[in-house]
Amino acid sequence: MEIFETLLGLLAACVVLSLVARRLDIPLAVVLVLGGMALALIPGLPTVTLDPQLALVLFLPPLLQASAYRTDWPAFRFNLRPILFLALGAVLFTAATVAVTAKLLVPELPWAAAIALGAIVAPPDAVAAASVLKNFPIPKRLVVILEGESLLNDASSLVLYRFAVAATLAGEVSLGQASLSFLFSAVGGTLIGYGLGRVAMWVFTHLEDTLLDILVSFLAGFAAYLAAEQVHASGVLAAVTCGLVLGRQQHTAFSARTRLEMGAVWSFVEFVLTALIFVLIGLQLRGVGERLEQYDPWHLVVLGLAVSAALIVSRFVWVFPALWLPRALSRSLRERDPMPPWSHATVLSWAGMRGVVSLAAALALPANFPGRDLILFLAFCAILATLVIQGTTLGPLIRRLGLIKSEGQAANPLVTPQAIDARSKAAVAAMTAVTDKLDDLNPEQTAAAEDLLRELRQRAKRVTRASEASGLGVERLSARLDLRLTAIEAARTKLLADHRDELEHEEMAALMAELDLEEQQIRVAMGER
Repeated sequence: MEIFETLLGLLAACVVLSLVARRLDIPLAVVLVLGGMALALIPGLPTVTLDPQLALVLFLPPLLQASAYRTDWPAFRFNLRPILFLALGAVLFTAATVAVTAKLLVPELPWAAAIALGAIVAPPDAVAAASVLKNFPIPKRLVVILEGESLLNDASSLVLYRFAVAATLAGEVSLGQASLSFLFSAVGGTLIGYGLGRVAMWVFTHLEDTLLDILVSFLAGFAAYLAAEQVHASGVLAAVTCGLVLGRQQHTAFSARTRLEMGAVWSFVEFVLTALIFVLIGLQLRGVGERLEQYDPWHLVVLGLAVSAALIVSRFVWVFPALWLPRALSRSLRERDPMPPWSHATVLSWAGMRGVVSLAAALALPANFPGRDLILFLAFCAILATLVIQGTTLGPLIRRLGLIKSEGQAANPLVTPQAIDARSKAAVAAMTAVTDKLDDLNPEQTAAAEDLLRELRQRAKRVTRASEASGLGVERLSARLDLRLTAIEAARTKLLADHRDELEHEEMAALMAELDLEEQQIRVAMGER
């Protein structure tokens, strides 16, 4: 009963902290972590211990799968080179930098333990990145690279972490064995995720039930993660690959109702899990502090600042050369993909927030691991520093660099040249399909088909006008959508005022659902999410 009451209390705290974050215009992840730390300092509240294995299994698969589900696959594939430069190269370079820093400041710490610390704090967190980036309409390529990196880097860091732990406890490690293990982990996790993703798609085609489809979509990610971990492959890559398969096939496998309701359910689950994990990270402050009573507080402060600084600076040192060097060596790459502005590299370097994976990995260290309490403290400092310092300043930095899209650039996605062209072709296909059926219809059906054709032609004309004068088209479309929202609200108010008691419950629910769906369609067209 106490666990249930604690969970309800944490969820209530998440609601309050979310409102505070919205009011102060601060990234939600930052407010949640600070709120959790504040709760941890309140005497009398029950101690909440975060089980590392449960944290990884409960939180990672659905959150990674959801991010992968929304991933733009063509953009992800096009940017795979910079994503891998960060997910592999930056992780290894950061881990090495942090390990050297820790070893210099704490000479008695074994090298393998220092490398374990580097592996723990090296990977930026997918959940933290999504929590911060969603508030800013920055260039899409930056979002794709940062989110793509955060989807893949956990695999490389966790493999390095496992071998550093094994080397510390066993006293030796084989580089060849570590390389083979990484290869097996990556390939095995990807194949398992792809296979279970395809199995899930086959199941979807035979269910034809929205609620069961949603349930299977959750089970697929957990199954992929657990199956991969069972054979010591990458559960992270398995969950990500499964999410990519489901996202790629969603428009052919799911009904319209399933897509709409699945989006609502997944959004709710994402919010709850994200909110809980960051509050739980903050709540670990009490346990971290209790383990460090034998250390000098000022020495701990110096260590925390040094490791956090090394973590942040190392990303800058890696990102700028990683963007410049390949283009300096390859003329074809320069022509195909010119050097991005330095402002892009700056944002890529600064957007390195750490989160749940780092804390869970630190907590999962064996009890007899050398320097375990100190490593846990330094990992907590890294999470706190990157979330609070980078998370709160990323927005002002993006604005200062002029990377936030203007209102015209950030307008709804249905009036871009590509969308206008696609909609025009779709309208032609719709008219052709109706025209092909005219010969098989009776007179009344033919009259209905002609009415529909006139409506489709009107839509095609609006698309043509928008393509001929894109700026005017955007203005007219925005005005029309606003007016339609006003009309829908008036219709809803009239129904509730005059017909609430006259209509049967089912009739009123059907009419309201019709208006709700139309309103949602309009808000999607306006670019709202």
